[in-house]
Amino acid sequence: MDASYTPPDGPLQILHEDHEVLLVDKPSGLLSVPGRGEHLADCLLRRVQAVFPQALLVHRLDRDTSGVMVFALTPHAQRHLGLQFEKRQTRKTYVAEVWGRLAEKSGTVDLPLIVDWPNRPRQMVDHDTGKPALTEWKVLMLRENGTRVRLMPKTGRSHQLRVHMLALGHPILGDPFYAEGPARDAPRLMLHSESLRFRHPDGGRGVAIRAPAPF
Repeated sequence: MDASYTPPDGPLQILHEDHEVLLVDKPSGLLSVPGRGEHLADCLLRRVQAVFPQALLVHRLDRDTSGVMVFALTPHAQRHLGLQFEKRQTRKTYVAEVWGRLAEKSGTVDLPLIVDWPNRPRQMVDHDTGKPALTEWKVLMLRENGTRVRLMPKTGRSHQLRVHMLALGHPILGDPFYAEGPARDAPRLMLHSESLRFRHPDGGRGVAIRAPAPF
């Protein structure tokens, strides 16, 4: 998979910019940070720093996930935002298209996760040694063979939304790690970080930034 890394071209999609923070809409297929090896050097962080050399990383999205990412433009903002993510004070919502029709209108998945070491970066549910992971979900629309859902993670584990939906029996469409058969045939991972709420590092006022799903 690494050898075929061909991230999308195009200008930065800036959602918000001020003296402390920068928010951009990351495209699917682009790494958040450089991978191992020069062929994986192109990433959102480098593209942002080409325009905003002072930009600092705060959090990441998976390569195949699109949507809202925040970067700090000062060390103070990086510390401030980093603590908010660490203390789970930010609020994130995602939109996803999943395989199959969910029977309920909403629900919660509370399943601990750990890396599936022989198959990394895959993650798996492990009730003995996994770290707590909690996801709330809500049906937005029923499809013929799928469901459009809004996902609200309360923790930030790697691949959390992908594994939690798989555990419900409804993998996210186009997921190269967890979807199989027809569910894998989508043109991309159908997962998008739709909105991010946080407290501004300068004064603490609430900020909410949104990017509509491209699917």
